[in-house]
Parts: sequence; C-alpha cells; structure tokens
Amino acid sequence: MKLGINSFQLKLIAVITMIIDHVGLFFFPEHILFRIIGRISFPIFAFLIVEGFYHTRDIWKYMIRLGIFAVLSEIPFDLLTTGKVFDLRHQNVFFTLLIGVVLMYVYEKQYSTFSKVSTVFLIMLAGDIFRTDYGSWGVLMIFCFFIFRERMAAKLISAAVINIVVFGYIQAFAVMALLPIYFYNGEKGRGYKYFFYLVYPVHLWIIWIIKTMI
Repeated sequence: MKLGINSFQLKLIAVITMIIDHVGLFFFPEHILFRIIGRISFPIFAFLIVEGFYHTRDIWKYMIRLGIFAVLSEIPFDLLTTGKVFDLRHQNVFFTLLIGVVLMYVYEKQYSTFSKVSTVFLIMLAGDIFRTDYGSWGVLMIFCFFIFRERMAAKLISAAVINIVVFGYIQAFAVMALLPIYFYNGEKGRGYKYFFYLVYPVHLWIIWIIKTMI
C-alpha cells in the first residue's frame, strides 16, 4: 500500500466538509467557520470526478448514474434553497459534475486544436446556462484537474487561481483542499460507491426535515 491518501479517504473528507458547510448554511449562517471548512469539499469532488472518469469501466453508465442522482437530489436541493419543489434558477452540484464528465468525454473525441478549444468553452458555458452550483468556473476546475492530471504543479496552481482570483472571498479558502489532493496516492481504498452518491440527496432531505420541524 502506498503512503498518502486514497480515493475513499478523499471522499470522506469531501463528504464531511460538505455536510459541515450545509449545516452552517442552513442552521448557523452567522458562523462563517462552517462555510470556510465547507470550501474544501468541491475541489475534492472535482478532482475525484476526473479520477472516476479515468477508472470507470463504462463511461455511459457513469454519466447516467450522475444524471440519475442529479435529478434525485434536485427536489431536496430546491426545497432548501428556494422553498419550492422544483425551481430552475439554481441546480445542484451533481449537474456540475455531470457537465464536467461530458466535457472530458467530448474533448477526448476531438482532434483539432480549434475543436478542442471550442468544446471547452461551449460545454463550460452549460454550467452557467443551466445555473448549476459553481457554474462554468466549477466545470473549468474539473477540466483543469483533467488536462493537468499528470502535472501536479499546474493542477494545483490552476485550481488555486480559479478559487482565489475568479471566485474570491470565502471560496479562496478552497485552496485548503489542495493539500489532501496533493497527497493522493492513486489507490481506491474501500468501496461503498453508492454510499457517496446517496449521501448528497439524503443529507439534504434530513436537513430540510429538521428545518421544517424547528
């Protein structure tokens, strides 16, 4: 076993910090520390979606699975963010991850520089068109982890620039996620694949239920 952090451990870090973020957002909005800790989650999810892209046995099943959980997560996401059962003004992060996978898949099918660059810009924009969490810049972060997969310095610097320069303010604390990403050892670790898919919609439902009871 290699020294470092495996995929399972990275997922745990991402899930725990995400839950801390959402608990702070919906129950303790006055305490910014929850949100600062929560900035760690998305860069790790963006990084792991790239690893998933490279290791999946069936890319179509991978995309369909992401799409299914994106749809399943949308009702609790909308209830929490807008109070409506269905609202197109803001889509959950699973849609961002799905667009990122579509971008990687389509990009690899292109041969000319023009078509590659066009693919990146056009599919990136889908993040803003569909108003997904983190939008087009979130999709670009996924792409940076993809295109610089074998170049650690470029990967970390590009992610840092997006979070500090583009997003700014509290999202700048997302650079903390780059430390566990740096120590990723390339190993899978334990399974529990569907647990990490389910935890997103389930924890949103739990938060919504608690909010309606208090």
